[in-house]
Amino acid sequence: MAGSTTQEPLKSQQKCIAIFALLCCFAVLVALIFSSVNVWGDDEDGITEENCSRNCRIVLVENIPDDLLLPMNGRLHLPLSVGFHTLLDQAKHSVEVVSPVWDLNSWDMETWPNMAKQGQLLFQRLLSLKSRGVKLKIASSLTNSAELRTLADRDAEVRFVNMTVLTRGGLHSSFWIVDRKHIYIGSGDMDWRSLSKRKELGVMVFNCSCLALDLHRVFSFYWQLQDRDYIPSIWSKRVTALYGKDNALELQLNDTQAAAYVSTSPELFCPKDRTRDVDAIHHVIQSAKTFIFISVTDYLPLVSRRFRGTSVTRYWSLIDEVIREAVVLRGVRVRLLISFWRQTNPLTFNFVTSLKSLCLHLHNCSLEVKFFSHKERRDDIQHGLNHNKYMVTDNAAYIGNHDWVGSDFAVNAGVGLVLKMKSSLKDRGVTILEHIKAAFERDWRSHYAKSLQGSKDQESKHRHLQHKAAAA
Repeated sequence: MAGSTTQEPLKSQQKCIAIFALLCCFAVLVALIFSSVNVWGDDEDGITEENCSRNCRIVLVENIPDDLLLPMNGRLHLPLSVGFHTLLDQAKHSVEVVSPVWDLNSWDMETWPNMAKQGQLLFQRLLSLKSRGVKLKIASSLTNSAELRTLADRDAEVRFVNMTVLTRGGLHSSFWIVDRKHIYIGSGDMDWRSLSKRKELGVMVFNCSCLALDLHRVFSFYWQLQDRDYIPSIWSKRVTALYGKDNALELQLNDTQAAAYVSTSPELFCPKDRTRDVDAIHHVIQSAKTFIFISVTDYLPLVSRRFRGTSVTRYWSLIDEVIREAVVLRGVRVRLLISFWRQTNPLTFNFVTSLKSLCLHLHNCSLEVKFFSHKERRDDIQHGLNHNKYMVTDNAAYIGNHDWVGSDFAVNAGVGLVLKMKSSLKDRGVTILEHIKAAFERDWRSHYAKSLQGSKDQESKHRHLQHKAAAA
């Protein structure tokens, strides 16, 4: 009996220790969650999946430099600068911006006085948001931007994402969210060149809070990386994806039934349920039935990384192979329009020659490649540059921030938007896909789009002049 009496206090003490240990573990877990991410995330203004708007208006926006003589074919798309001002006109509460560049005020007004004006006007509009009671929030990887400092002095909230530490890459994302209702995604940056000298393409979607809410979650993810040198392992619900390639948002785009979702890269920047950019591109290519038209500044299926002072380059097949499969196995017609400029990698010609060779001895096989080339000036390497980054097919479109270069998807932050029409081509009217396709065909048929052989001759001449200048 005495032994039994002695064991009871001992068991009670052991239970207390066990309960205390469990409470300590729970406290540590909660502390880890709070330290890794903001559990509650940013306020979403009462917008939920249940009450958000799915009846949306979409507009194609472009910047076409004045000296690019392109036939309009009766279809005038909204100028990019006008689109940005339209978004600011709509703003009542908030404007959230992510851009890889902040250079709206030209450094050389004497050389480009007229071209720089649009950038300056946009910057002044951003500065004036405070006087209207509109909150401006900016996520950026730039630490020494004079323009961001000026905006911060006018009560803009600016947060820094240290991409070098997080992925050893850069921030390529370019998008806007206004009032959690209107969005912009495209190739144009907060750069005066994007509003004047460079050829850009993107889309603006209005009164579409469902899609805006999901893109806002991408913004919130960047926002929570302020001062962090690691990617959290535990995600806040407020940064997880609402839609993806397997559960796309069902919506109306200009009275046409459609589906849409946002993708991101690199993989480290993809929280729960978020589709990777490369998987979104796969999805669009694999769903194409008759044609795939691609317009990018650079196409290079390589990944280059530095390790302990040594650069390592390897073949990156994720997009290259799915294009080959579409052409050879499914008989889909592919056109690839790449920019030819001073930073074009010579290996680009090797890879596209390899792609073109697929159809040498095959019937029902069509893969064409052209290079968009505008006469460059010695003091300005981006004058007339085709900076587009999109793809359109018979039933879908992908508009992104990355060139189709392996290294971009591997380490650089970017965002893409997939749009898919629900009805067949013959059953629908003129949709955003037809507008994007018309823009591609206009560029493809222009005298700036040159065949592979002609571009290779230019490339050889270009390299010779470079070597000659360097020797002098």
